[in-house]
Amino acid sequence: MREPLESGHIHISRAARQAEFPARFQLVAAMNPCPCEYLGDAGSRCGCTAEQVARYRARISGPLLDRIDLHVEVPRVDADHLSAPPAADGVETSDQVRARVEMARERQLGRAGKPNQSLTPNEIDRTCPLEEADRRLMGQALRQLGLSARAYHRVLKVARTIADLAGNHRIETPHLSEAIGYRRLDRAGPTP
Repeated sequence: MREPLESGHIHISRAARQAEFPARFQLVAAMNPCPCEYLGDAGSRCGCTAEQVARYRARISGPLLDRIDLHVEVPRVDADHLSAPPAADGVETSDQVRARVEMARERQLGRAGKPNQSLTPNEIDRTCPLEEADRRLMGQALRQLGLSARAYHRVLKVARTIADLAGNHRIETPHLSEAIGYRRLDRAGPTP
């Protein structure tokens, strides 16, 4: 799984034959927060120990987790909210989101000739410069979350994309903070 995530190709070797196939894909995965699935639930029904949660989360290998750009917690939705009519105030329509994404993609192609996801480390250094305060914030995140060099570069690419979606020419502190926040599973220990 790591090889196709990283390279976009998969190599298969069987007996005396070898073959290479394209394997560019977008991985979307889901898991419960703990073995009983109630960690962080408003009803406080979780009875899992910190050790059980850590053991459960360790089932995902570090190298694979390192290659997943966004770690997002989705809280349980209560029944009243599910049956309520949708609120229209301040909510973007699908067409509005699509237009923002298309504009962000055009910015990326115009700047580097490719989407941010495909940037090399040298291109990241060029297209994702940080102000001094943001470099300190990133250094703090590296230490506290124990981020690898790969995760560091992925955070910068996500921050660049967030800035592109906001229409900003440079990465600002809110963009970087949001990108760091998406590395939730890099944090040590269970989170309520």
